[in-house]
Formats: sequence, structure tokens, C-alpha cells
Amino acid sequence: MGTALLTDRYELTMLQAALADGTADRHCVFEVFTRRLPSWRRYGVLAGTGRVLELLPTFRFEADDLEWLAQARVVDDRTLDYLAGYRFTGEIRGYAEGEAFFPSSPVMVVEGTFAEAVLLETLVLSVLNYDSAVASAASRMTSAAAGRPCLEMGSRRAHERAAVAAARAAFVAGFAGTSNLEAGRRYGLATIGTAAHAFTLLHDDETNAFRSQVASAGSSTTLLVDTYDVTRGVERAIQVAGTGLGAVRLDSGDLGVQAVEVRRQLDQLGATGTRITVTSDLDEYAIASLAASPVDSYGVGTKLVTGSGAPTCGMVYKLVAREGASGELEPVAKTSASKTSVGGRKSAARQIGDDGRAVAEVIVDGPADQVAAWVSDSADLRPLHQPLVTDGVVDSRWVGAPGVRAAADRHQRSRDELPRGARRLSTGDVAIPTTTLTLD
Repeated sequence: MGTALLTDRYELTMLQAALADGTADRHCVFEVFTRRLPSWRRYGVLAGTGRVLELLPTFRFEADDLEWLAQARVVDDRTLDYLAGYRFTGEIRGYAEGEAFFPSSPVMVVEGTFAEAVLLETLVLSVLNYDSAVASAASRMTSAAAGRPCLEMGSRRAHERAAVAAARAAFVAGFAGTSNLEAGRRYGLATIGTAAHAFTLLHDDETNAFRSQVASAGSSTTLLVDTYDVTRGVERAIQVAGTGLGAVRLDSGDLGVQAVEVRRQLDQLGATGTRITVTSDLDEYAIASLAASPVDSYGVGTKLVTGSGAPTCGMVYKLVAREGASGELEPVAKTSASKTSVGGRKSAARQIGDDGRAVAEVIVDGPADQVAAWVSDSADLRPLHQPLVTDGVVDSRWVGAPGVRAAADRHQRSRDELPRGARRLSTGDVAIPTTTLTLD
């Protein structure tokens, strides 16, 4: 399936008007940023950059797309002719995927003609808003887990295509595996999963269900022990699998109390190496509440794929500069109340303190040519913008399985660089302030 019609109608109607009045070829700079973070988040996590770059080559208007646009009278013949030959040949730069971001951070900058760049708005925002919402939630969860593995299992709570994106975004933010097989195949992620309650209920009794699973998967499997009575379930699990059983899973009740009781029971039965994994509508707060419990891993679904209270990041795609009558790039800005933007081409850096921790997000602005050529000459400023697309060609470092793993590594280093207070789950200010460096 192509991606060209995964867009809003007004992108095409703007193009039609711009082609008619001669402004479609004006050189333009569009910027992706968010104006604010949810009050309970100290930082956001950029995810989806690699997916945008993977989708870009398929952003083509094929014959059947054009036929439908003509039949629906969305645009005129001149615009259809333009769309038939559409290829993005401009530049895209931005934060590396996995990087932390803050209000006003220019996480992606798209530069090209108005016609080329405006058509990408909906696609870019739909990907970055969702993926970054999931990654931002996932980062808080993996932080609260304090080194214990988090496992993504939210496919059944999301659109079938969004489920793959969510699994990918969760991995970027530190999740160790996913239940989604397509995400595993496409991005090389570890896949996890053994059995649900239905498998136990299928059999005449719990013991026979456990025997069947162990015979099929081996004693290293994870047995779900709360279909009936947890204590009896654990006892039967060890009777069937032996003390080398890989893990037991708890999916209901007071998980903290049950984990303590199950750990004690497993140890008394000699299964000291059998792990305990917990599921059941977990979020970052539930994970944090289990920090003192003998839990070995967490399975997270609904709250993860819905952004744990913030299903979008509120990112916008705004025109910040365009070619004027003189041929020079001129800043433009929106001044609507509560929806302002800051005009001009920008770059970005993170200011690092003597202790190696971030102290500020620095937005670099000034004359367009100087900003384009800006290179940090200060050891305490870490530049954030990376080249993603050059002359329409995608940099392959950011896509596929290698891109996802690079993003996960980038996130780990970016989060470790933030002030310690950034990991608090309580409502409060963003982790670092945003400042401006204006070039003369």
C-alpha cells in the first residue's frame, strides 16, 4: 500500500492554489515541534523518525490514486499532472531518533519547494505524534522498572498497523521484546509470548494444560498460574515442570502481595531460579509501586499503546521561512493566540554541565545562511540536528532494524544525560529550560 493518500485533503487543495498563483516553487522551511508537554512528563522521546524515512520513498501518487482524485474532483487536472510526477527532492534534518525533546525543540526540519514539502505534513505528523507518544510513555516505564525488563504486549489494544509502530517505539525507549510478530520480522525485535488463560481452560484441568505446554515449549517456558487458584497453580507448575521452570506469570489481583507470596512458595519448593513476570493493565505508576516486590519482568499493553494518558505529543508542522520576492529566505511566523510559532530557520543543541548532565535546550536562530552553516565551537554544546534526507535521498543509517537499534542506544544515552529529577513521575516542570542562541 502506498502512502500518498494517507494525508489530508487540504494539503492537495493548497498545492492546487499555489500552482495556480505561482508560489508552489518558492523555497520553504517547515519545522516540527511541540508547544508543550503533558504536565506529568519532564521530557518527551522522539520516535518514528525512521518510519517517516521508510515511508518517504513510497509517497507516490499511483495511477489508481490519481484516478480516484479525479473522480472525486479533489483537485484539477494541472494538480493531477504535478502529483503524477511527485518526488521529494529536498532536505530533511532533525534530532536523532530516541533523543529527548522539550517544548519548542525543532525535532524535524523539512526544506524544499512549498509544493514538495507541504504534501508531507500529515504523514510526518501522524507518524511522529503517535510513535513519540508511545516512546515517551515507554521511557517512563523502563525508568520506573529500574533495570527489570519491560515487554510490549499491546497489539490487541491498537489498530493493527499502529500495533507494529507501537512495538517499535517501545523498543526505542528500552523495552526488551514484543508480542507482535510483524514488528519482530520487520525490525529484528525479540518476540515473546507463551499461553493465555484460554489454553488452560481448553484442557480438562490445569495440570494437563501445564503438561501440554511444557511438552511443547520445554521447562524454560512461562506458565500462567492465576486461572484458578494461584497457590495451587504454582504448586502444579513446579510438579509438572520441575524446579527448573523458567517463569510463572501473574495477571490479576494484588500483584505486589501475590509476587511476595509466590516468590516465597517457589523458593520453598526449590525453584529459586524460576522468575516472576506480571501483567494486567500496568503503567509507569504501577511498575514503580512494584519496585520493592520480587518481580522479574513486566508485560505492558493498553497503557503503553495509548501513550499512558497522552496519546499524542501535540506536534505541529509549521512553515517558518519562505523565499521572498528578493529570492532570499525570509522568516514567517504564526501569531494566533496560544498557537504562536517562531519564524526562521533554526538549529539546536543541548548544553551540558560540568557533571555531564544537561542543563538547557538551546535553539539556534539568526540569519538563515548562518544557521545552516552553524557548527558548535563550544565543548558544552552538543549539536542535535542530524542529516536525514539529502537531495531526496534517505540516509540508510536511520531505517530498518539497524536504525531501531541505533535509536534505542541514542535514547539510553540521552536519558542518562538528563538531570536526575527528569525521572520523577510526579507533576512538575520540564527537566531542562529552553534557551535561545541568536547568531549575528
